[in-house]
Amino acid sequence: MKLRTVLLAGLLGLALSPAHAFDLNKALKVGTQALQAATLSDADVKSLADQACTQSDAEEKIAGPKDKYSKRLDNIAKKLGNEINGQPVNYKVYITPDVNAWAMANGCIRVYSGLMDLMTDDEIIGVLGHEMGHVALGHSRKAMQTAYTVSAAKSAVGEYGGTTGAALSGSTLGKFTEALINAQFSQSQELDADNFSFDLLTQKKLKREALASAFQKLADLGGGDHSMLDSHPASADRVKNIQTRIANNK
Repeated sequence: MKLRTVLLAGLLGLALSPAHAFDLNKALKVGTQALQAATLSDADVKSLADQACTQSDAEEKIAGPKDKYSKRLDNIAKKLGNEINGQPVNYKVYITPDVNAWAMANGCIRVYSGLMDLMTDDEIIGVLGHEMGHVALGHSRKAMQTAYTVSAAKSAVGEYGGTTGAALSGSTLGKFTEALINAQFSQSQELDADNFSFDLLTQKKLKREALASAFQKLADLGGGDHSMLDSHPASADRVKNIQTRIANNK
């Protein structure tokens, strides 16, 4: 039994010490959380996204329905559509100079006023199409699984490290939400989301050139505190991909 205990602790990545005796029930609980992260149901994904979106909204200043940014986004939404793979979309604007926008699996889409100040309506549509692509193509779900796995690991630290920690509550929920908003996607995922947006714009007969010019504006920003550049790095190859598709009309 002692050997099995040590092996289980090793699998869970837990360091045993005299001050924190091994508790099999707690270890199994942590292991179950890690397994759940890899097998999240659609209902789980929506519930977690609901919690994260609510957490984010509570921390930001949201533009009111009569605000100029909200009215502008309403007009943009009418052109872009109000669903992602059949999931109803909920749009809001955060009043902040940061340049960012994101979408979650529950249809929560948030646009920062800093991005709206930088771009035209058509460019914003292109960017939001890209964010919707990450959701529609399953990239956001994978990012959520990763973030939830980290939450489970931190819960384990709480169980064995002498601090109180529960997944998706308090600071853990805050860090989980931050991880979703700033999720790092692979180059292939970024390209796939770009192409999703391009195809969406084509379908709706919107200006596809604006997608390339939006990426170019992000690239021109260079460094600094721009959230979208950190999580979705712009590149000349991405701009060229859109320009090539426009030239080939496909």
